[in-house]
Amino acid sequence: MSSALLIIDVQAGLCTGEEECFDSPRLLGTINDLSARARAVGLPVILVQHEEPEGSLAYGSAAWQLADGLLTAADDLRVRKTTADAFYQTDLLALLQARSIDRVVICGLQTDHCINATVRQAHALGYEVVLAADAHSTVDNGSLSAEQIIADHNQRLGRLSSAVSRIDVVRAAGIRL
Repeated sequence: MSSALLIIDVQAGLCTGEEECFDSPRLLGTINDLSARARAVGLPVILVQHEEPEGSLAYGSAAWQLADGLLTAADDLRVRKTTADAFYQTDLLALLQARSIDRVVICGLQTDHCINATVRQAHALGYEVVLAADAHSTVDNGSLSAEQIIADHNQRLGRLSSAVSRIDVVRAAGIRL
């Protein structure tokens, strides 16, 4: 099985300031460890960045940039997106197909938006999906804390499977690459 690591929306505006996601410093360390392992075994690392026409994540803005502290490599692939689903109207699917990828490991931000949408779409497209249980985060939503949202999504997404694919939810250190 050929795998790729998708790092979704680990951008400055979501890792600092008013919109900072829960436990961002720890999250960055976990994602950096996971991406270092992926690069060490030759897996493609795909950095996905969300953008909006205006506002905090406007293309090229300081908040749109990858987060300080996120380690990247020159050969990492990049995808720009405008919706929660990293596959919708992007070249992500083509990048994966060109490399014969059939398994994606997903981490990043935000659990209840872009992570949820991308995990579900990857599953719908028939990819084997591994969600790094401790490598995604979000913010409190007024009803639930970020920790509750993360735990809920880990549980719910981990129960999804179909005749052609499944979603495994595994702590980053336990993911086999």
